[in-house]
Amino acid sequence: MADTTAPSTTAPTSTTAPGRRKAVSLTRTPTWAWALPPVLVLALGFLYPLALVVRQSFTPESLEDGGASLTPYTEVFASTVFREALTTTVWLAVGATVGCLVLGFVLALVIAFVPFPGGKAVARFIDVFLSFPSFLITLALLFIYGSVGMANGAWTGVTGAAEGPFHFLTTPWGVLLAEITYFTPFVMRPLLAAFSQLDTAQLEVASSLGAGPVRIVRQVILPEALPALAAGGSLVLVLCLNEFGIVLFTGAKGVTTLPMLVYSKAILESDYPAACVVAVVNIVLSVGLYSLYRVVSRRAGA
Repeated sequence: MADTTAPSTTAPTSTTAPGRRKAVSLTRTPTWAWALPPVLVLALGFLYPLALVVRQSFTPESLEDGGASLTPYTEVFASTVFREALTTTVWLAVGATVGCLVLGFVLALVIAFVPFPGGKAVARFIDVFLSFPSFLITLALLFIYGSVGMANGAWTGVTGAAEGPFHFLTTPWGVLLAEITYFTPFVMRPLLAAFSQLDTAQLEVASSLGAGPVRIVRQVILPEALPALAAGGSLVLVLCLNEFGIVLFTGAKGVTTLPMLVYSKAILESDYPAACVVAVVNIVLSVGLYSLYRVVSRRAGA
């Protein structure tokens, strides 16, 4: 009997010991070693080019030794083109954000609380729409409202006029319309998520007490939607500040935003210090607004 029990008592120790040694060897790897590869990729792919942009913004072309100077900043800030581009960028971003908030809130209300055939399909399409490139929406608007688009074609076909009346796409209003059209789903998505968590019993109680639809929206739905509206609006504001494709594809004359000014200074004029100065200003605005977006999203639970 002693011979039969001996192997059974020694076998577990011989099989578990290597497993324990492997576990110990894994835990001996320093924690910072696991974070080193992604940090290196981030540093080489993003931080190093960003540092080069900041460095170039302090290096005017007149300094052959590559010394630092505030001359590029003073020259750019003193130029009328930069001030106009900054003003245009801000008012387009704010106007598009307000338009997206109003239109997105109304459309999200209809999708969430007004039953109609295909409502779920429309809600799913919102998610698909977020993946579309911005220039695609601009091209669609050009097909409809362009100088040879469907709207002008229908007008000339009915009236016999030489050209149609729709030429607003080449103005700031055309850029504003394209940005509202493209970025409204970015507001609708968090709103639909917030509406899906709304207790419908509150709506039924308010309706049973005689509250009309407008009062229900103002006193019941809107307070619950404010965090989602703030989060979506902050995100749209950041995206509009950095939008380049819509302004470029509309061909709007006299509409120069900060991204367009960076392109003009770097590619057309080869003034790299000035382009880097404008880029740094755009980065500072974007990072500040993104920080605001993160705070609002955290409070909204997004």
